[in-house]
Amino acid sequence: MKNTTLCYLEQDGCWLMLYRPPREDDANQEKWLGVGGKCEEGESPEDCILREVLEETGLRLLRYRYRGLVTFVSDRWPTEYMHLFTSDAFAGSIRPCDEGELRWVQKGNVPLLPIWEGDRIFLRLLEENAPFFSLKLVYAGNRLTQAVLDGAPLPGTGGHS
Repeated sequence: MKNTTLCYLEQDGCWLMLYRPPREDDANQEKWLGVGGKCEEGESPEDCILREVLEETGLRLLRYRYRGLVTFVSDRWPTEYMHLFTSDAFAGSIRPCDEGELRWVQKGNVPLLPIWEGDRIFLRLLEENAPFFSLKLVYAGNRLTQAVLDGAPLPGTGGHS
């Protein structure tokens, strides 16, 4: 099991998105997502997101919100606990990212990008300013087979957890 973080930086109605190019053994290859990464030994989710955003973008978060915990279960990858954050206050200048291409994308256009199906669920929750949530997403390959929000299965996404 691994712990990761993901942050959606917001500015002028856009989210800062990262496109992950094709890479062997990258579950997120050819997908767009926020910025973040794996928690290191001894790091809290907050420590991790501050470090990862700075490393990947050159931006220093001045204010952020811990929005939810997303549990990914996959038949291909180890179970992952992803700590989800948003930020609307940061300082610095964006620099090139070793992980892929960074781009500001209008929020309404993000669901049209190649993203994980389950990401559409938590992005909607972020847009609705939902209170802190726990979301379990179960995948068979790249196909979402089940989504459970705060212990209740979401319609059309399979049975109980």
